[in-house]
Amino acid sequence: MDQIIEFLTSKSLAEMAADPRVLFGTVVIFVLAVMFRWKYVLLFLFAIGATMAVLRYTVGGGSSDLIVDRSMMLFIGGTIVIAVVLIYFLFIRD
Repeated sequence: MDQIIEFLTSKSLAEMAADPRVLFGTVVIFVLAVMFRWKYVLLFLFAIGATMAVLRYTVGGGSSDLIVDRSMMLFIGGTIVIAVVLIYFLFIRD
């Protein structure tokens, strides 16, 4: 248990998302959630994955105002899309 806590506290979020052990664990949880039809687990995995994808594509722009504006609009648009999908599956489609 101490090794798991040490692993979680020593890595950054980006490093942890690229770690093969974390990816394998996520795939196992995803497969179990699909098999047992755990809607909330699937939505949680979608929210985390989509947020990581939006952050990956918006970070790393240049110093130009045009690039910063484009990255900000992409971040806002991606976050709105994630929120709409979550609201739809949590509250509307049932």
